[in-house]
Amino acid sequence: MRKVMIVGAGGRAGRAATAEAVRRGHAVTAVVREPARHQDLAGPGVALVAGDVTDADALATLAAGHDAVVAAVYDSSSTDPHRFFVATAHALTDGLARAGVTRLVWVGLAPLLPTSDGTLLGDTEGYPDEHRGFFLAHAAATRAFDTATGLDWVALSPSGDFDHGGTPSGGYATAPGDADSRITYADFARALLDEVDEPRTFRAHVGVEAASAP
Repeated sequence: MRKVMIVGAGGRAGRAATAEAVRRGHAVTAVVREPARHQDLAGPGVALVAGDVTDADALATLAAGHDAVVAAVYDSSSTDPHRFFVATAHALTDGLARAGVTRLVWVGLAPLLPTSDGTLLGDTEGYPDEHRGFFLAHAAATRAFDTATGLDWVALSPSGDFDHGGTPSGGYATAPGDADSRITYADFARALLDEVDEPRTFRAHVGVEAASAP
């Protein structure tokens, strides 16, 4: 059994990661801004706590004693995503270092993945551009992780997008950026927890998609 802290546990990816960690028998600390809104997360194997992802002191206290942290963060109220994601990245690198936690699994974004020809998915012709500032804010967070010493981080994202209503395949495969690629939240959570249980990728962003039918 591992002890895993999941930051942003109230979102769809965070909830899926929490469920997968519990399924594997791990002890989970589920960190959300407002626990009263997410009481359904609390239960056997899950300690639901309040936390601010931009507060390094709070993260250092909460993360102490954990084997790894999964971060699936988003702030819908922020008018400055660049400031939010960079502040989050610095708080995580500082807080986890003080807590003695070296493994961070970060939920990234598909537009930042290279496609099969090396072009970033977000730069390909016809890719929606209205959220480009949000993508670039995420990229700035990744760069902040890359400058941290002693942090074995990995960023995972769908290779294309989430399959919101699909049936989980029961597995996943790594893949380059592809706008047509899909993966369910449950399958994506398997990829996240595999990088907690048996880390294979370090200081890199990897895309995953649903496993192909046998």
